[in-house]
Amino acid sequence: MESIRIKVRKGLLIALAVTLAGAAIYLAAGTPDIGSDYKYIDLADRSSDTELRQSPPEADSKKTFLFGFDRRANPAEDSRQYSPFLKYLEKKTGYKFTLKFADGSPLTDEAGIGNVHFAIVGAGSYLVAREKYGAIPLVRGLNEDNRAEYRSVIVVAPGSKIHKIDELRGRRFAFGDAHSTQGHVIPRIALKDHGIALKDLAHYEFTGSHLNAANAVSSGRADAAGLQDIMGVRLAKEGLVRIIYTSRYYPSSGIFANKNVPSDVLENVTKALIDFQPKGRDAAGLYHWDRTEMPNGFVLAQDEDYAELRKYMLEFGIVPREKRLRHETL
Repeated sequence: MESIRIKVRKGLLIALAVTLAGAAIYLAAGTPDIGSDYKYIDLADRSSDTELRQSPPEADSKKTFLFGFDRRANPAEDSRQYSPFLKYLEKKTGYKFTLKFADGSPLTDEAGIGNVHFAIVGAGSYLVAREKYGAIPLVRGLNEDNRAEYRSVIVVAPGSKIHKIDELRGRRFAFGDAHSTQGHVIPRIALKDHGIALKDLAHYEFTGSHLNAANAVSSGRADAAGLQDIMGVRLAKEGLVRIIYTSRYYPSSGIFANKNVPSDVLENVTKALIDFQPKGRDAAGLYHWDRTEMPNGFVLAQDEDYAELRKYMLEFGIVPREKRLRHETL
């Protein structure tokens, strides 16, 4: 019973620390006694469910566009992080932008069929949308070092006896979303490079987010997990996980558009994205933008940037090969 309490306590600590790592958590009712180092997020202070789940605009609302996003933690915190950014885009372009949460369908499908016009996603989600629907890449995020790249880390519990990635054979592994670059694709590549296939694991699961994957490790449900580098490093500094592997760099998260968005809109939005200065002129009003995967803004993206990731995603079956062939014949 005591070991169960310890595991639960660690899981709660992970959830609290993720606020510092740029991903929010659902908090229990009332203000938690977590000390001055943690910021309490009032979940009532956010867009309403009606606002967040709007239907696509009517045909005559040609200057209103919907933004979707890959899930990082939960809708409340993500909406608070992205809403000021959309206000910036409105000011720069004159268009109206609204956040839209996908209801039951993957974001790649929502954006692919036009229920979402733009999407803030990882490279893996972009590639799925590109192969299935011909999505258009616009920009990639710049990290703290002004690189349009990011890495993934593999973490274990602080007291784990696992110290190397080679020791994960026969262990339980937690991935994030199935289309996540840092939470699934890059960890899969890392495992493959060390001779470990999914069949060599005792168990694996897709938890839906980086936060959930971290909690799977802290609760003892998984022996290891793949996380985005920013979150993994911060959790490791908090002593809540231990990093045993850091990947090489891959193309970072960015923004893509549905192929039917008018070309003039694409041009104007892309220009506004490139002009975005989150650490300078446009910093006022942003909410924890430094904790996103594009803290220094954006650079132009090209489909060729993703060639290596595309190869692995086809190999792993994340993008079915027949889907790509069908798209190429259109």
